Amino acid sequence: MFVTNLKGFGREQANELIRSMLLPVIAMMIFLGLWSASASQVETSLGQLPGPVAVYQQASNLLDEHFAERDKETAFYQRQEKRNAKKLAENPEAEIKIRPYTGKPTFFDQIITSLLTVFTGFVIASMIAIPIGILTGLSDGLYKAINPIVQLLKPVSPLAWLPIVTMVVSAVYVSDDPMFSKSYVTSAITVTLCCMWPTLINTAVGVSSMDKDLINVSKVLRLNWFTNIYKIVLPSSMPMIFTGLRLSLSIGWMVLIAAEMLAQNPGLGKFVWDEFQNGSSNSLGRIIVAVITIGLVGFMLDRTMLMLQRRFSWDKSAILR
Repeated sequence: MFVTNLKGFGREQANELIRSMLLPVIAMMIFLGLWSASASQVETSLGQLPGPVAVYQQASNLLDEHFAERDKETAFYQRQEKRNAKKLAENPEAEIKIRPYTGKPTFFDQIITSLLTVFTGFVIASMIAIPIGILTGLSDGLYKAINPIVQLLKPVSPLAWLPIVTMVVSAVYVSDDPMFSKSYVTSAITVTLCCMWPTLINTAVGVSSMDKDLINVSKVLRLNWFTNIYKIVLPSSMPMIFTGLRLSLSIGWMVLIAAEMLAQNPGLGKFVWDEFQNGSSNSLGRIIVAVITIGLVGFMLDRTMLMLQRRFSWDKSAILR
């Protein structure tokens, strides 16, 4: 009996391994085969559509370019340090200057820039959306007042927001020594305007659909407003809030690429646009590398939000969905 159960358990484990690992690998191999076969049949103005091998070669080239640029940066600072040391040795009172390296940003530098930009926009959007969502969820009158505005602004494309944001930033963000570039501020604000709505809506729905027993407990205990929000409202609506945050982050990441293309913020969007304008024989392969990178980063951002939800929310099954 025990041996039979053990064999059944072993079969279940093997089937689960096949479903979770082998099937995705087979699907990926089929996808790569179809991509390779179809790419060889497509001729564009820049040459043949690159297949998986050509794209891998361009990814390797981008990695080599990154290390080469880092070597140049290291050599630049070493030369500057030697020059300043020699100058101080000749004259201890001499004034030395430390100039920053101004080389071309590499593909990986642009990934980091895009992540910083989307993180800035996402955090600002969350700081605005969650409090408003809580207030609208607690007040039916406020929800009815704000809902038309949300429904009006929610579907607006980033391409429509960007000219307005660009002009406002140019008029308001005026400084001789700005902390952030205008392109960075423009992209971050555009992301904020486009990605705050899912968090706001889901927070309001989560708060308004709280269990009535929890509301009654709050009244019986006579909790003050802030304690009620912290102890009752936020924990009970956390799964819906995280659902909104996940949607907002994915929308923000998609919006960012278009915003960077037009605002010329030195991120992945600008990389794609520059390669498109460059028009070399390698441009298509490099653009596809960027597309795959955008997808991978978006996937990792979503997995990160799922882990945070599992850590801070009572809904532990969210990681499985």
